[in-house]
Amino acid sequence: MNFVSPLFLWYFVPVVLLAVLVTPRGWRNGVVAVASLVFYAAGAGPTTVLLLCSMAINYLAGLVLEPATSRLGENDRRVVLAGVIAVNLAALVVWKYAGFLTEQANNIAKLFGGGVQVAQVALPIGISFYTFHHISYLVDIHRGERTAARNPVAFIAYIAMFPQLVAGPIVRYREIADQLPQQRFHRLDDFAAGFPRFALGLSKKVIVADQLGPVVATCFDTSPHEMTFGIAWLGAIAYTLQLYFDFSGYSDMAIGLGRMLGFRLPENFARPYSSVTVTEFWRRWHMSLSRWFRDYVYIPLGGNRHGVAKTYRNLGIVFVLTGFWHGANWTFLVWGLYHGALLVIERGLGTGKAPDVPLHRLLRRAGTLLLVVFGWVLFRAPDLGQALVMMGHMLIPDFAGLGDVVGPTLNNQRTLVLLLALLIVLMPARPATGRFLESARSRPAVALRAAVMVLGLPYAAILLASGTFSPFLYYQF
Repeated sequence: MNFVSPLFLWYFVPVVLLAVLVTPRGWRNGVVAVASLVFYAAGAGPTTVLLLCSMAINYLAGLVLEPATSRLGENDRRVVLAGVIAVNLAALVVWKYAGFLTEQANNIAKLFGGGVQVAQVALPIGISFYTFHHISYLVDIHRGERTAARNPVAFIAYIAMFPQLVAGPIVRYREIADQLPQQRFHRLDDFAAGFPRFALGLSKKVIVADQLGPVVATCFDTSPHEMTFGIAWLGAIAYTLQLYFDFSGYSDMAIGLGRMLGFRLPENFARPYSSVTVTEFWRRWHMSLSRWFRDYVYIPLGGNRHGVAKTYRNLGIVFVLTGFWHGANWTFLVWGLYHGALLVIERGLGTGKAPDVPLHRLLRRAGTLLLVVFGWVLFRAPDLGQALVMMGHMLIPDFAGLGDVVGPTLNNQRTLVLLLALLIVLMPARPATGRFLESARSRPAVALRAAVMVLGLPYAAILLASGTFSPFLYYQF
């Protein structure tokens, strides 16, 4: 079930919200849990069994790992923690990476005249996200930062909560444990705060991201001998905007839906393209993923506490994992290494902090944005060959233009959307639009809410009614 499908928007969401509004407060987690499982089963089909089994294993493990009540000693609890995390990661590897790994084994075997059967495994939607939720849950309990969820319904509501189940944001257990008690929410106030945020996300997705999609697809599908400087840069810039408005739009919709259900989900974006350094970019882009890797990988590895060499090693490990987390393809690995290398270079040169001189900040911001745009080619390209072709043309100017295929896709409407989207991302770093829209009481905030509700939402609804929508890009991860 897609967030921008008529079934979800016109039927599923109204029924769930009505149930939350009219039933007793003590029923909220049950309503969310049942609705979330229905939502997931509608899209995942038989692989819903994997989610159910995973939740059962992690729920029981949480009861064993809690320091205050566990009958196990510290060493035994560590063994249980490591074992259950291994089970979670094993499921992720089998279901997400089996095809990629067996394909690489087959390629190696061919060099010696042999062959290996390539696994064909359907990727369960959201497995990357709920695996990280489970690991967060186990580690937070083992550390004694939160107590285990005794009520299985509350646990299901956390793990399977449909606004964030498929594409985030990644919600660490410590961020939501105190919200699971069902009396601590104000239904009408939460609905009034969450609906404009949801409408903002829907507008970003349908009005901007989906309009840029055909331009991006045409540019990246261009054959190597037809690729030009203009096509390569148009594709990279259009994808930079499409990905941001698509993914941040999803996050806005998820945060808005969560708020309407009585939950405050963590922010995922804070105007990332306004970053002055690559280090700052990763504090603003997909923030829930960055925080997860920081707290559960980078810091446990030692962070920056054991010298320069180990700091660089830890950064390398984190960004290799970040790349592969996004997908089983060499392009994602190289993209992760690319960003890891940029962070290492910034640390080595001491340029990880933003300069104070306004002109220097402006130049650094432009440079950072160019580096990020250049890297997105790796993220979007179907393979390394196509990525290298596009990146090569981006570095060598020519006067060949957009050609007979790409040119017509950039009609007046899409050109206007592209320019307006570019204008929006080039605005000042503050305030972050989502939080500003949801919580600020100033006149600009009121005007923004009115614009979203009166202009953005109806236009998005018209586009949806005409069938001009596509799945969110992060559904594939």
